[in-house]
This record gives sequence, structure tokens and C-alpha cells, in this order.
Amino acid sequence: MEVQIETLIDRETLEKRVQEMAEELDRIYAGKELRMIGILKGSVYFLCELTKRMKTPVTLDFISVSSYGNGTTSTGVIRFNKDLDEPIEGLDVIVVEDIMDTGRTLSYLMNVLKERKPASLEVITLLDKPSRRLVKIEPWLTGFTIPDKFVVGYGLDYAQNYRNLPYIGVIC
Repeated sequence: MEVQIETLIDRETLEKRVQEMAEELDRIYAGKELRMIGILKGSVYFLCELTKRMKTPVTLDFISVSSYGNGTTSTGVIRFNKDLDEPIEGLDVIVVEDIMDTGRTLSYLMNVLKERKPASLEVITLLDKPSRRLVKIEPWLTGFTIPDKFVVGYGLDYAQNYRNLPYIGVIC
């Protein structure tokens, strides 16, 4: 399967913004410990790059929910594939997302996590497509707001391919 990919956000711009986000989280959470929850599989690259730049103590966990399957549009059916390994009650929790699109999946997930009684619960995303939002949910911290294009790279995939691109590209 060969597709054309046009660069939307280059590697240097990504790295600079991730550093800025890490510094902002360090300022806000100074003196605290964070539990960061990566949404598999797309957030792994962003989560790793973000946390290795942070000075704040961070513990990690992962969860997997999906609504895309192998296509380029959300199916609207949310599947819960993997739950957290550790409880989050009483913890400051940040959910780390690769991209916010319709908001359906993330809204569902945030409702599930709120029931587990964390001390605080926020969501950050590398990419946000507000023009596609169908559910009232907004990220607390965003790397980039992007147009309504299907993107790959830096963890984002098309049928499990292109995650390892060091930039964000648009499938043409």
C-alpha cells in the first residue's frame, strides 16, 4: 500500500512544541507527582517525548479505546481494548491523546476515568481538529490545531502504517 504523504508539521517544529508543553506541565505541577495515561497506540510517541523532557515525577499507565478500525474516518462505535493496570483514585491524572477529532471516544473515556475518583483529571493532545468535534469536550493543553485532514506520523497511523514518521504528514 503506497500513499502520498505531504508534510504538515516538520520534526523541528514538533520537537520545539513538545518541549514547550513539558515546561508548561512542569510549571503547573511543580512539587506534585503525575500519573500520565497514554491512549494506545497513537499517543506512545508523544507521551515518551513529552515525559522525557519533564522534570516533574511522572508515572505511566496505558489504556486502549478506539473508534477507527483500519479506516480514515471514525466508525462511531467505541471499543474498550485495554484497561489501566493501576488505580487512579486520589491522583493527579493527565490523559495523553495523539489527536482529538470528533471527541466521542475521549468523552467516553473521560467519563469512565472520572468514576475512578482521581484528585484531578485533564486531557492533553498533540493535535486537535476542532472542526470535526461532535461532542462538547476540549483539551486542556494542545500542541497544534490542524485542519480536517487525515494525518499520520509521530504515532498516528493509517491501517497501522506510518506511525514511525518523525513528522506529521497528510495523506493526499
